[in-house]
Amino acid sequence: MGILNVTPDSFSDGGRLDGVAAAMARGQAMVAEGADILDIGGESTRPGAVLVPVDEEISRTAPVIRALRAAGVTAPISIDTRKAAVARAALEAGADMVNDVTALRFDADMAAVVAEAGCPVCLMHSKGDPETMQNAPAYADVTTEVLAHLRAAIARAEAAGIARDRIVVDPGIGFGKTQEHNLALLRELARFGDLGLPILLGASRKRFIGTITGVEVAADRLAGSLAVALHGARLGARILRVHDVRETKEALAMWCAIEGETA
Repeated sequence: MGILNVTPDSFSDGGRLDGVAAAMARGQAMVAEGADILDIGGESTRPGAVLVPVDEEISRTAPVIRALRAAGVTAPISIDTRKAAVARAALEAGADMVNDVTALRFDADMAAVVAEAGCPVCLMHSKGDPETMQNAPAYADVTTEVLAHLRAAIARAEAAGIARDRIVVDPGIGFGKTQEHNLALLRELARFGDLGLPILLGASRKRFIGTITGVEVAADRLAGSLAVALHGARLGARILRVHDVRETKEALAMWCAIEGETA
């Protein structure tokens, strides 16, 4: 899953894609590099980020989706949003999937939009909101609590009419977690297989990687990001949400060859 942020303030690539043409070109390039899914977001959810008005988020994302489809891009497109109106506009523009970092909790209408569309949805664990989520997050047992949160989210989704086979889960690395919480979730990622659903892992370029490796600039955290991606694949992650598509595909191909797996 290639990350296509059309935001001015995302933690790694905010402001780099100025306008529809630039975003479309980047999306086409990621597909050419091997992205199986494009994940388009118009609101940063980095720590400290503020809420973006619905109309503005739609104006950032829907035109890019329409442009990609008009240009012949057939790869599945995911809309990274917590707002039902943004998801609806994206789906109407040609998106195929909703990636909700609040697992349908932020907007009461989101579950109905997903159920009506019959599209896949990613339910991610998060704690608090982007403005406050890194203010001393605490857990007694982070993996057990995140699993319980996701089980409840799955139950809510199914109760709203979303088919279980359309659900993906994400432990939410970096969303209301300290470095130690992130590392614990990565060590115990295989436990999320007990949910019986595809696992999405999104750790690319995140702050804890920079802290551990001593790399301050997010865009320079490729080596650490690849290490996390390969670890995640080994423990069962089926979707890797990444900034560096080509490099991740190459690393996975090499790892799969060593393991005797199919990339």
